[in-house]
Amino acid sequence: MDLKIKSAIVIKALRILVIFLSVSVYGQETEVRYLSGTGADHRVEWEFHCDKGRNSGRWTTIPVPSCWEQEGFGSYNYGHDDFGTRLNEQGRYRHRFTVPEAWRDREIRLVFEGVMTDALVTVNGISAGPVHQGAFYEFGYDVSGLLRIGGENVLEVLVKKHSDNASVSLAERKADFWVFGGIFRPVYLSAKPRANIQRVAIDAKADGSFRAAVHTSAAAAAGYRVQVAFRTLDGLALGTPKAVALTGPSTPIAHAVDGHRPWNPEQPSLYEAVFALLTPSGTVCHAHVERFGFRTVEVRESDGIYVNGTRVKLKGVNRHTFHPDHGRTSSKRLSIEAVEAIKDMNMNAVRMSHYPPDRHFLAACDSLGLFVLDELTAWQKPSYDDTVGLRLLTEMIRRDVNHPSVIFWCNGNEGGENPNLTAHFRRLDIQRREVLYPWADFGPVNTAHYIDYDYLALDGYGRRKVFFPTEFLHGLYDGGHGAGLEDYWLRMWEHPLAAGGFLWVFQDEAVARTDRGGALDTDGSHAPDGILGPYGEKEASYYAIKDIWSPVHIEKRYVTPAFNGVLRIENRYHYTDLDQVLFRIEWTALDGEGETTRVADSVRLALPPGQRGELRIPLPEGWQRHDVLRLRAVDASGRTIADWHWPVKRARDFAAAALAATGAAEAIAVEESDTAIHVRYGTHDLAFRRSDGTLRRFARGGAAVPLPDGPILVGSADAVRGVSWHRLGDTVAVLARLDGGSSFSWKITGDGRLGLEVAYAPEDGASVAGITFAYPADDVAGMAWVGDGPYRVYKNRMRGVRFGRWEKEPDATVTGDSGYRYPEFAGYHANVYWASVRGRRSPGFEVHVHTDDIFLRMLTPALPADPRHTAVAYPAGDISFLNAINGPGTKFSTARQHGPQGAPTFFDARKVVGGKVRLHLTFILPL
Repeated sequence: MDLKIKSAIVIKALRILVIFLSVSVYGQETEVRYLSGTGADHRVEWEFHCDKGRNSGRWTTIPVPSCWEQEGFGSYNYGHDDFGTRLNEQGRYRHRFTVPEAWRDREIRLVFEGVMTDALVTVNGISAGPVHQGAFYEFGYDVSGLLRIGGENVLEVLVKKHSDNASVSLAERKADFWVFGGIFRPVYLSAKPRANIQRVAIDAKADGSFRAAVHTSAAAAAGYRVQVAFRTLDGLALGTPKAVALTGPSTPIAHAVDGHRPWNPEQPSLYEAVFALLTPSGTVCHAHVERFGFRTVEVRESDGIYVNGTRVKLKGVNRHTFHPDHGRTSSKRLSIEAVEAIKDMNMNAVRMSHYPPDRHFLAACDSLGLFVLDELTAWQKPSYDDTVGLRLLTEMIRRDVNHPSVIFWCNGNEGGENPNLTAHFRRLDIQRREVLYPWADFGPVNTAHYIDYDYLALDGYGRRKVFFPTEFLHGLYDGGHGAGLEDYWLRMWEHPLAAGGFLWVFQDEAVARTDRGGALDTDGSHAPDGILGPYGEKEASYYAIKDIWSPVHIEKRYVTPAFNGVLRIENRYHYTDLDQVLFRIEWTALDGEGETTRVADSVRLALPPGQRGELRIPLPEGWQRHDVLRLRAVDASGRTIADWHWPVKRARDFAAAALAATGAAEAIAVEESDTAIHVRYGTHDLAFRRSDGTLRRFARGGAAVPLPDGPILVGSADAVRGVSWHRLGDTVAVLARLDGGSSFSWKITGDGRLGLEVAYAPEDGASVAGITFAYPADDVAGMAWVGDGPYRVYKNRMRGVRFGRWEKEPDATVTGDSGYRYPEFAGYHANVYWASVRGRRSPGFEVHVHTDDIFLRMLTPALPADPRHTAVAYPAGDISFLNAINGPGTKFSTARQHGPQGAPTFFDARKVVGGKVRLHLTFILPL
């Protein structure tokens, strides 16, 4: 082995050994013993008594941690429920435990990570301390003098679902979210030496400067010192240690650390600070380890948010701690899954709505990389009172101060701030983070909620403020989120004072009601606001957001025969060069059964953050014969950042290739009656109404497709003025002439094809335009198609789909309300080249689309009971071929208020050569 390699190994081992010895041999770390389980997937049975509601009036058992409603006790309440009608039940918990003999002469604390909402705690019949009021905050008691060391101990907790403090109940229990009761986060004992480090607050800057306030117990008297050493997460020493003499209950320590890497959400570098309390003789009597990151956060007035000297855009979402089966009880696994899902949408930020989350969620944000807005609870007015508010604020900051992911504090929500607490945020926080009043223009920032697109002109009364809405594009049901986001983000990205924003909300908050056999309940339209379903089901907006917020941005273009392989690209990362991204290329062929990748390749491109350049795609020989060009960007961790799919052929060329093979044309017979034009050849039987030219019968071998009464024009008032038919060689054409020179023409060629060509003038401002047919929904057994998929689209949500061959079956999903099977079947599908509709009773049909950019409308999605502005007005009929479609709004505003993509489609016949929009289809009945 090379001598240099041997030396490096030895040095690394010694550095690890130094850290190990300084803590493990000479020091004594805090010992923790859980009395409950550690989360939703690990719980411990305690004795339990509920005084009202289900399973009340008797002692039984309950798993801890949990929300008691989800275990079959008490009653359910949404925050808007009238206080006078609530049961306001109370639960009594009892748990027996022993304490090891080795803990004698230790300082032992009993810690509750979260109890809803008031908690009166006794140990062995003696009060552990004052009643704690406030659901989402960690609290504890020194119980050293109450325990029977080596013997049995009895812990009893009286929990009140509603607080005796009116401000707590109004701030937490009258909010716009589900309210639960119970010990919903873990409970544990911690044991330390009498002389110990109580807690540590850290301020570590991107340049390596390090400050900490080390809080020690009263037993750590004069002559004691505190030392800090640094190490990587794999145990390597970082920099040099530093020791200072204790100066009282709180000792400041400052140092400069070399060799570090700053923390940011793209490269979340973390380290450990090992604090050691040294006795006068130099012995380490207690060691305390804190995980942290070096990073600097600045809000520069009339400029932006800077992290480590780089101006950032916050691509964020609001998140409740929630699971349908467990309520507010979570786990490390669930936290990691949530952070991974947020990261997968190319987001870099999350707001805690509307309370501090579990410890493990912030730890996941630290290690996986997300900016966090941490929030003191309050939902609109009133806020916590001064006394309880200061205590809860202190508990939040003491627990969360060292997380590098936390870049802002939020003082309540939507008018729920207590201004008397604002100065205390900075007093208690060693990092002096900026404080937000979510939805308000406060300090150097403006966080106005649910702004219309016009607000993004940023020319109002706060035009010099750094702007980022802490809630926007409210995603009720299938509205908002991805619908409207592209318009917003184009403006937000380009405006220097727009610092991003936070979508509402991450997940549908649908409770699996244990009093209704597990039925999911969103309390009507109050809680179905998520990008994800209650169990993490991904709605279409998930992929639209991922696409729009991709840090790799490729300029929109079409692949044409003149395509030169050059794509204009922009690096929208803040800290990462694109040389860390692998671009995977596939040239794919589509056929009747699926897809075949014919050529695969990959390229890399060095491009610094914020820069624009060109990505060159190698063009294989005969590339024009392929159907799809696919490009996938994969980051260094293997995460797919974005997919781009471009059809290589235009619709007419794809249709021509698919229809090239045909059987011999058969002789066509035409018969006329007073009501219809009958066309027959071979086993085919067709009929068209004489009055309007619409299709009455479409059959083969006696099996008819139920596709009557079409085409009907959508978005045009032109009426049929005459119907005629004629022969053109072997072809029979049935022509309907409409007002203003519009027309549609059926063409029968005797080879099994039924062509339809439409030319019409849509009304200017029509929300939907094209043609439509009636079709019985109960006859549709499924569909396959070539086009954008697999998700449906809207005019204001065209992103997040990919061109390819797809299949779906009908479902009963009402987005965000029931079913939760995604992608949904019914709705608009974009850029369709071909589709096959399978019938249950009928043979179904195929359709080839010769016109580019046509939308296939497949049936009509069901609506929830209270859709607000998210309802989309679909055209008459059931199956439509459309040149223009509409889109949804949000809970609070219409689609048009969210930007140009939500507006009706412009048309002026004077400015279109020929004055008409055209559409060309070919229908085929299956054999």
